[in-house]
Amino acid sequence: MDPLIVTAVLDPAAREYFDRLRRAHFPAERNHLSAHVTLFHRLPGDHGPAIGAALGATAVPLDVRVSGVRLLGRGVAFDLESAELAALRAGLARRWDPWLSAQDRGLRRLHVTVQNKVDPAVARALHEDLAAGFAPWTVRCTGLALWRYLGGPWEAVGEYPG
Repeated sequence: MDPLIVTAVLDPAAREYFDRLRRAHFPAERNHLSAHVTLFHRLPGDHGPAIGAALGATAVPLDVRVSGVRLLGRGVAFDLESAELAALRAGLARRWDPWLSAQDRGLRRLHVTVQNKVDPAVARALHEDLAAGFAPWTVRCTGLALWRYLGGPWEAVGEYPG
């Protein structure tokens, strides 16, 4: 079965802001998704019901601080900080430990990618532009979402509001 992805769902205003940046700066042929915060990249597809049940029991609204603009080399992301979201993710990681990939076992720097797979000079220019006017702000995580990875696009499996 196709692997599953878990994301944090941001409030509509935050999603629209980040989506606007993605539409402007993400290569159109690669921009299959709206703005998202990936918590887990590759969970086993055959465990979908158990993963969904855990997400439904775990999702709670919480605040997330947009703390900085990060250069990814060939893209740009906004860094996010939330002790509550980090703890929520850590609890799920402990629960799903046997299923985690090496990538999902590592420490997570939560972020929203607004540009990727571009020439490094293009990424540096966007980073400089966004960083010049940056001031931290707070957004709301309104729940969690489960997706099936289809080799590029993602298919929504479920959303678990807080």
